[in-house]
Amino acid sequence: MPPGRHDLAPRKPVVAAAPVDPPLSLKLPLCAAGTGAAFPLDTKIHGGPAEYEPGAGRQAWSLDLTNTAHETCDAVHPVLVLVDRDRTLKNTQLKMEFDDPATGRTHPVAFIRTDEDEHIGVFDDGFPGFVIAPGKTLTVPVRLGFTADAVPDTITANAAVVQRRGSDGQWVGESGDYRFEIVPEGDLLHRIDDELAATGRGSALTRLALTAVVLLIAGAALVVASRGPRVRGR
Repeated sequence: MPPGRHDLAPRKPVVAAAPVDPPLSLKLPLCAAGTGAAFPLDTKIHGGPAEYEPGAGRQAWSLDLTNTAHETCDAVHPVLVLVDRDRTLKNTQLKMEFDDPATGRTHPVAFIRTDEDEHIGVFDDGFPGFVIAPGKTLTVPVRLGFTADAVPDTITANAAVVQRRGSDGQWVGESGDYRFEIVPEGDLLHRIDDELAATGRGSALTRLALTAVVLLIAGAALVVASRGPRVRGR
């Protein structure tokens, strides 16, 4: 566990992915170290899948970092906060990495877990942080996955950065919630359920067709099983 990044003392109950107040031991962007109310950095998560399968490869999405100031922001280290519905997720089940667009290097993200069951990952791994020019948006490629022992769950992710407020720190520039599901590996019925929901009430034929596919697959499996080798008595 990185030094200085595990003293996250929760101060209020967690709702969705709203994190507790961060400590100032987390690295602050140089353009945001002051105590002014205006914060020049915004974050946005986009392109993420709705489902992840445990044990499968990492899936790609992007994190946008926008600098609304008239000066360059250096040493920007975003933070990703994950909250799972069932509070069963473990840090060791998370597999996440990001690319530094300036160098092309890939960096892993280590997570810590707070007393409120939040999983907090800092975009760090020893690199100096992102540099964002005035009025520009930097898009950071991210890949996230889960180990094979992760159980089905609903997870809410939120990205943010840290701003100093007096003697304390505060999450600001939050991205908004990105919700997704951890589904059982090869869960065909779950996928068809989602497809049925997406078709709406006006697509009865589509719903019937998808249901027929499930029945055909199940029927084929029964036929194969019934045609196994038979031993005749002599």
